[in-house]
Amino acid sequence: MSNLPPCPQCQSSLTYEDGGGLYVCAECGYEWLIQAEAVAESDESVHRDAAGNVLQDGDNVTVIKDLKLKGSGGVVKMGTKVKNIRLVDGDHDIDCKIDGFGAMSLKSEFVRKI
Repeated sequence: MSNLPPCPQCQSSLTYEDGGGLYVCAECGYEWLIQAEAVAESDESVHRDAAGNVLQDGDNVTVIKDLKLKGSGGVVKMGTKVKNIRLVDGDHDIDCKIDGFGAMSLKSEFVRKI
């Protein structure tokens, strides 16, 4: 007999492990993360871009949407390349310098890793 946990939604014992790191309930179709991965993700702060790629300090990214700048009235255009990002904790989790604009903070949901 397998050691798979019961479904947290319907308590069914008919669960199986999906290849993508998920448990799936055969009765209700509910999917949830495998516990080991859920604990690892909650313990460490992982920053992901708009495509779900993990970001690290020093990565190069591109902006995926026109971003209006508060205060100056300028716009960072879609496709702008940002080099050497630095990850920080907070609402805007990327500190960087953009040519023509200077130092600024961006949200990781508006960039894609190159």
